[in-house]
Amino acid sequence: MSDNNHAVTLKEWANIAIAKHTRKTFKYEAGVLKDQDPEDLHQMRVGIRRLRSTISGFAVALVLPKIVTEKKIAKIGHSLGNLRDLDVLLAILKDNYRPLLSAKEQKSLDKVIQSLNGQRQKELKQVRKTLNSKLYLHLQQELNNWLDRPKYQTIGECSIYPLLPDLLLPQVSQLLLHPGWLVGVEIKAGQIQSPRTLNEGAVEQLLIKEDELLHDLRKLAKKTRYNLELFSQLYDDTYHHYLNQVEQIQEVLGQIQDAHVLREVLEKVLQSAIVDKMPELAELLFKARSQKWLEWQILQQQFLDNKTRIELRQAIQQPLWSQK
Repeated sequence: MSDNNHAVTLKEWANIAIAKHTRKTFKYEAGVLKDQDPEDLHQMRVGIRRLRSTISGFAVALVLPKIVTEKKIAKIGHSLGNLRDLDVLLAILKDNYRPLLSAKEQKSLDKVIQSLNGQRQKELKQVRKTLNSKLYLHLQQELNNWLDRPKYQTIGECSIYPLLPDLLLPQVSQLLLHPGWLVGVEIKAGQIQSPRTLNEGAVEQLLIKEDELLHDLRKLAKKTRYNLELFSQLYDDTYHHYLNQVEQIQEVLGQIQDAHVLREVLEKVLQSAIVDKMPELAELLFKARSQKWLEWQILQQQFLDNKTRIELRQAIQQPLWSQK
């Protein structure tokens, strides 16, 4: 595969990836409809996300049916995501926080969990409706038809190796230029300073203010990670190191977001500020966000360093074939 004389073409690599994620997505459909194992839903949602990322990453080489678009796939994923997000919130409340609370707050939390379980049934009904919709069934059929008789743009005939930097660098540039990196950072005389050291109260206020921006950065990190993973077999250890770092960005920002969403959901159910009704849980959520902020600042400082950015770009420009 690393020999230029036997280079894999862009269309061959695209076909392998689309087939893999299409199979994975539809493999878990029956399990999701039965709703017996939450892992089925998780795996199908991941399959949908990766399929969407694959179609985006290889768009330049593909000729797809009109219905097979990122937007249409995202619509299916959104329905699955609402249910999956509730499953995650319920698991966090039951497993991570409930055991740490007093009996009084456990009783209050149990009422919240009961309410969320009721909401979950509504989301499950919507997922079942989505998976029986004309959109979903048509999308499924057209993807399978395309895999039977795939069509490509002319560039699909080219070897993938020389094209890799051009495929990946735009996505990485989007990530590196995202304004979320500058949250809590000062700029003096055109130079980015080290992230500020803030007390816990100031951190919480900053996170509330910049929640949407950091959440958007998290989503972009996830998309970048999926795109980098499409070609991970074609790169060396430095590339894999940065792939792991991008995954860390996604995870830490995700945990910050989870604590924020938990508080919002709880306050909606309680119809009151969580600090008034469940002060112990409010304090735990506050501490969790503060701790994750410290972890985030380490990654933030690393990716604001120009050396990191240069090394990441260089890694992308040097697939294994080019090193032979």
